[in-house]
Amino acid sequence: MLILFLKAAFLIPVTLLPILNPLGIAPVFANLLGGVSRQVEKRVALQVAINCWFLLVGAIFIGSHVLDFFGISLPIVRVSGGILVAISGWRLLGDSGQEAAISKQVAQTYDDEANEELKARSFYPISFPLTVGPGTIAASITLGASTPTGLVDRVVSLGSNALGATLTVLVVYICYRSANKIVGLLGRLGTMVVLRLSAFILLCIGVQILWSGVLGLLAEINVH
Repeated sequence: MLILFLKAAFLIPVTLLPILNPLGIAPVFANLLGGVSRQVEKRVALQVAINCWFLLVGAIFIGSHVLDFFGISLPIVRVSGGILVAISGWRLLGDSGQEAAISKQVAQTYDDEANEELKARSFYPISFPLTVGPGTIAASITLGASTPTGLVDRVVSLGSNALGATLTVLVVYICYRSANKIVGLLGRLGTMVVLRLSAFILLCIGVQILWSGVLGLLAEINVH
């Protein structure tokens, strides 16, 4: 039982981390924050990790039920999410950094208004759709779709899924809290190159997700 628990727990990060690509998104994360202090960077990285954990757990545990309740299919999720990701990538490609960065006033103060601004920016667009995008959500829903029926097996499955999501967001947190260090190692030119490449790849991922959703819808039409 313990071996099965650990296998199920490590299946989630092994499956989701290549889709999340937190190391590749780290320069984008640093660009969206702008020149904030190390303390603010850690705070936002932690908040993003918390947001991502709830998104992943929600998709794994109740994602399929929510889609069934509203009559939404996975291809529709891919099409809608692909559009969102493609738009985010397009904006990052043409962004000069002035619109994306959090203002210095918010970054340097710690009143309630600043905290709310940081939380808002940490969720959209950083947590969703840049980090946990529609591809990740679709994969998470697939991972959680086959829940065992037995009580003991169900408890083990829920625990392993929660642990797997925790391990996944832990990697995200480590990468994001070191985003400025990664940018420093790359240098100004390297950061610009990685940032633009990441934005272009993000745009391509959005188009790919959109296309896979369209193919799924066409397949459903053929079936009916």
